[in-house]
Amino acid sequence: MRKLAVVLVLLLIVAAGVFIYAGRLPGPTIDITSPTAFVGRSTPLDVAIDAGGTPLTVIDVTFEQNGTRTPILRREAGTTDSHVSDDGPGRARITHLIGRDNVPELASGPARVIVRASRPVLFGLREVSTTAARDVTVRLEPPRVSVQSTHHYVNQGGAEMVVYRVSPSDVASGVRVGDIEYPGYPATGARAEGVEITDPDLRIAFFAVLHDQPVSVPIQLYARDEAGNQATAAFDTRVFPKPFKQSRIPLDDRLLDRVVPAILAGTDEVAPSGSTIEQFVVINSELRRRNAETIASFASKTAPEMLFRGVVFHPFTNTAVQSAFADRRTYLYEGREVDRQVHLGFDLASVVNAPVPAANRGVVLMARELGIYGNCVIIDHGFGVQSLYGHLSQIGVQEGATVEKGQEIGRTGITGLAGGDHLHFTMLVDGQMVNPIEWWDPKWFEDRIVRKLREASAH
Repeated sequence: MRKLAVVLVLLLIVAAGVFIYAGRLPGPTIDITSPTAFVGRSTPLDVAIDAGGTPLTVIDVTFEQNGTRTPILRREAGTTDSHVSDDGPGRARITHLIGRDNVPELASGPARVIVRASRPVLFGLREVSTTAARDVTVRLEPPRVSVQSTHHYVNQGGAEMVVYRVSPSDVASGVRVGDIEYPGYPATGARAEGVEITDPDLRIAFFAVLHDQPVSVPIQLYARDEAGNQATAAFDTRVFPKPFKQSRIPLDDRLLDRVVPAILAGTDEVAPSGSTIEQFVVINSELRRRNAETIASFASKTAPEMLFRGVVFHPFTNTAVQSAFADRRTYLYEGREVDRQVHLGFDLASVVNAPVPAANRGVVLMARELGIYGNCVIIDHGFGVQSLYGHLSQIGVQEGATVEKGQEIGRTGITGLAGGDHLHFTMLVDGQMVNPIEWWDPKWFEDRIVRKLREASAH
């Protein structure tokens, strides 16, 4: 009997130990993806929960502010909730909204999102839980945005600049043209002779009406905070239609045999099969598209200051224009149409291996081979403005280098998709190719850029 008692005591001790140990096992993992820092009038709630393959017994979300906890949702084992989806065994995803609809007392100021999840352990005899919290700031007032500059005239395929005011100063803002957004930059980063802007709420945005956008495209300022609050404002704009040239480009085997193998040897983005003309069409269409994506990606690396310091761009007037911006090209092979593309730049030619100057002061973002552009240089001039130089025979600068206006950056050539020795030059506004001829026009530059900077500096 005594031995039995000892055994029972030992079993109780072991059971208690197991029970205690089970309670120390890890609970479900909780990842609060949204909100990150702010909650607004209607902010997405996105939470991922993983119980490691065991079922979830309780999911509970509450919102805490000013000492009050407001339940957002609760799901227990055996019940369902339309805002909770099962992502696999022991995994769940919460997709909901936080706003006045489910938090009636929601007020501007600090708050906390609290998520608790439980899973069974020890054959369901007890549960282990995890609690995750996210401190947030509630913003219920939308940002404010208003135009400061005047007279915004933009040519189809061209660019413009606007000075505007936004508050709070930490919100994302800029110009929306159709469905394309052009971000604004602090006007304090404007560098030009006689210009000194100190107002922290002023912003400068360069924007464009693309060659294939209608003149009636809606253009407006926007401001958007991290809480999801938005504001828009119209401003005076006038878009002028521009006729674009139509060209027919005959292709021959001599050109194809030179450019196609050379381009394919320098890229792994496409690997077309078939005849040389079939490979050319893939290069001219698919590789062109991928190259454009690469070029556009450099917009995110622009400097938040005006590196070109309000100085008009190099005019390239000592060269002959072989092809103009937005030339609608039809490519012909053996008398039949094989492709259509739009040429988004100027082809400029003078002499073979002519020196290529930097169009303005800036920082070299890319200096390497790039598909149809051959040896290519991209220079960032700040505020989303960049310039591109293609088909170079030589590259004379390194990535990361600061270059001055007129500094030689390479030599013209026939690399890439070039029929003869020339420079392919274009300007970019937030990754969108725009008509470069405007940027070397002193009258355009004074009215569209310098005038507005001086007016903003005077306020």
